[in-house]
Amino acid sequence: MRLAPYIQEFVYREWDEIRPIQVAACDIIFNTDDHLLLTSGTASGKTEAAFLPALTMLHESPSISVGILYISPLKALINDQFMRLYSLLNEGGVNVYKWHGDASVANKTKLLKNPQGVLQITPESLESLMINKREACIRLFKDLKFVVIDEVHYFMASPRGVQLICLLERIEKLTGCRPRRIGLSATINDYSSAEQWLCSGTKRKCQVPIVSATPQKLSMFMQRFVLCGDEEEDEFDTEIIRYYEFLYQHTLNKKSIIFANSRALVESAIANIRKIAEEKRTQDVYKVHHGSISVTLRETAEKEMKESDLPIVTGATVTLELGIDIGSLDRIIQLGSPFSVSSFTQRLGRCGRKGQTAELIFAFIDRDTESFSNPVDKINWEFIKSIAIIQLRLEEKWVEPLRSPSHPFGLLYHQTMSFLLANGEAKPAFLAQNILGLSAFRQIKAEDYKILLQHLIQINHLQKLENGNLVIGYQAEPVVSNFQFYSVFESAIEYEVKHKDESIGSVMEPYPIGTNFALAGKSWLTIDINEKSKTLYVEEANGVSSVNWISPSQLNLHTKILQKMRDVLLDDKEYAYLSQSCKSRLAQIREDVQASGIAKNNVIPLGDNKFAVFPWVGTQQLYTLLFTLQQQWIQSLIAPGGFLPIYLEVEYGGTKNELLRVLKNIIENEIDKYSFVFPDKIQIPSKFNKFIPKKLLTKEFLEDYIDIDGLKEGLKQCVL
Repeated sequence: MRLAPYIQEFVYREWDEIRPIQVAACDIIFNTDDHLLLTSGTASGKTEAAFLPALTMLHESPSISVGILYISPLKALINDQFMRLYSLLNEGGVNVYKWHGDASVANKTKLLKNPQGVLQITPESLESLMINKREACIRLFKDLKFVVIDEVHYFMASPRGVQLICLLERIEKLTGCRPRRIGLSATINDYSSAEQWLCSGTKRKCQVPIVSATPQKLSMFMQRFVLCGDEEEDEFDTEIIRYYEFLYQHTLNKKSIIFANSRALVESAIANIRKIAEEKRTQDVYKVHHGSISVTLRETAEKEMKESDLPIVTGATVTLELGIDIGSLDRIIQLGSPFSVSSFTQRLGRCGRKGQTAELIFAFIDRDTESFSNPVDKINWEFIKSIAIIQLRLEEKWVEPLRSPSHPFGLLYHQTMSFLLANGEAKPAFLAQNILGLSAFRQIKAEDYKILLQHLIQINHLQKLENGNLVIGYQAEPVVSNFQFYSVFESAIEYEVKHKDESIGSVMEPYPIGTNFALAGKSWLTIDINEKSKTLYVEEANGVSSVNWISPSQLNLHTKILQKMRDVLLDDKEYAYLSQSCKSRLAQIREDVQASGIAKNNVIPLGDNKFAVFPWVGTQQLYTLLFTLQQQWIQSLIAPGGFLPIYLEVEYGGTKNELLRVLKNIIENEIDKYSFVFPDKIQIPSKFNKFIPKKLLTKEFLEDYIDIDGLKEGLKQCVL
C-alpha cells in the first residue's frame, strides 16, 4: 500500500493489520481529490484512517506551513489525540502542536516562528487566532493540505458547526489555499446532509466509504423502581434505597460509566453509591465527569479510567459521550431515558470494544399511579420513550438526521464583529460581500443584513465613520474584548468552588454559608463566599447532600421517536430486555391506553373544556401546531409541563369531534406561518440574540423552528 515508509514500519511493528476503513480512506485520499467523510463506531480506527493517508501525502509533498489542521470540539479530545498520534508522528519527524487555553505558550511561539506539521485546535481558539493574529494565520495556513474535523455530528447539531464552517472559509479567502476536509463521526446515518455540511463553501465533492462493520454483541436489561410517597419523602422511601443499592451492586468490580441527563442526577447517584461502598467497606473507585467539574478533576477521571487496574465507576453527562479514549468498559448504566437515539448510540459505543459484549443496564424511577384519575398522567412517558429509542436503534439502525440553521442571525452578528476585529474597519458593501459570501449565510438576504447593520449602529455596537466605513462601536467593546466572545455557545454565570487552593468545579448558584451541597461526587459545606470573584470556599462535609442545583436541559424530539412511541403503545410485542416489573408496567400502560384510546384517538377529553391533543409529531412540529391553533384563537400549551413534549393541552369550547375536524383542516388547508403571533421574547437559543432586532428573530424562528410540512406529514400518519 502507498504509505510513507515510516508509517509502514510503525504499522508492521505496532498493529496486527490495517483495518477496512483505513484501506478505504487511503484509496479515496490517494486516488481522488475529494473530501472524505468517515463514519463508523467508536474505537474503529477512524482517526488513524484520516491521518495515515494525509501524513503520507504530506511526506510525499511537504508543506511550507501547517500541513494538517485537526479540529475538535473538546480540549480533552485534543489532549487524547495528541498522545495517540505522538509516537507515530515522532517517527516521521512530524511536529504536532496543541493550541488551546491550557497549551504551552513556548510551543505556540515555536509554531508561529516556524509553521509546520499538525496543529490541533478548537473552533474557539481558531477564532481567536483569526482575530488576533491575522497576519500570522497567512503564514500558518498558506499551504494547508488537510483539515480533519472530529465529531462531525456534534458540530452539525450546534452553533459551533456554523462558526467552524465560517472559519474554514475565512482561512481559504485569507490564504488562497484550498485544503481537503476529512470528517469523522460515529453516529451519522444521513450521509447526504453530512456530506453537504462538510463541503460547505467548496467546489469539491465528498465521498463516504461504506465498510461492513462487525455486528456488535449486546446485552441489555431494564429495571424500574416504584416510589410511593411525595417527592419530599423520596430519600426515606425504601425503594430509593433499593435503587441506589442496585446501582452499587451492578457496578461493583465493573469498570463502568453511569450516564444521567443532568448534573444533579449524576451527583446524587455517585454520592449515594459512595455512601453504600463506605458502609460495606469496599474501595472508593467513584468519579464524576460533567461540565461543572474542574478540568483537573475531569482529566484525572479520564486518566484513571484508561490506566488504572481498579474498576473505576464514573458518573457522567454528555461529556463522556464523545470519543475520549478511556479504554475498554465492562458496563454502561443509563439512568432514565437517553436524550435521543444519537445520544443512545454514542453511549452504547463506549462499551463492547474489540469484539466484547456491550452491557447496558437501564434503571429508572417510576411512581405509583393508582391515585391518578387522568389517563394521560398514568403513562410513564420516559419509560415508553426509552423503549422507542432502543427499538429504533436495534430494528432500523436509525439515528436522527442533522441539519444546520438557514437564518442564524446571532452567528451573523458574531462573524460580522469577528471580521471587523481582524480588519479594523470596512465599508458596508465590502462587509456584506465578505460575510454574506460565507455559505452559512447564503439564505440571508442583503436587505436583512442591512436591517441588522442599521440596528447595530442604533445600539452603538457599530459606528459609522466620516468616510462611510464601519468600526466596532463603544457599546460592543465589552462584548468583543472579553475572551468569551470567541465561543458562540452560552456560558451560564457560575461560581467556582474551591477547597483550600484546589478548584473542585462550579455551581450555578451561590449556596449560602452553612449550606451542604454535592459536587464531584462529594458533599461540601460553604464556609465563605466572594461575590466579586464569584467564588465559593468550602470544606468537606459528611453525609449525602439533599440540595439539588440548577441543571437546565433542552429537549428536541424527532417525529420518528414519537411515532415509534405510539407503535409501542399499540403493539403487543414483548421486549426481552425488560425486567418482570417493567413488563408488568408496560402491560398496564397498554391496558390504560386501550381503555382511554390515547394512541388511537388524537383528541382525549380532560374535562372543563380541556383536551389532550396527540399529533405524535416531534418537538418542532408540536410547536408549529401550537402556533397554528393559536392563529385560530385556540389556546394550548405543551404538556406534560414542557419537559418531555408529547402532546398539547388545549382549551376549546367545542366538542371532541369538532376539534378533530380542526386537525384535519390543518392537513388540507394552506397555513400562513407569517401571520403567526409570537411572544415579545422569542426563545431562540443563541448567545448573541440579545443584539438582534425582533423582526429578524421572528424571521429566524419562522424559517428554522417552524415546520408546516413536517406537521402536516406527521398528522397524515395518525389523524383518523
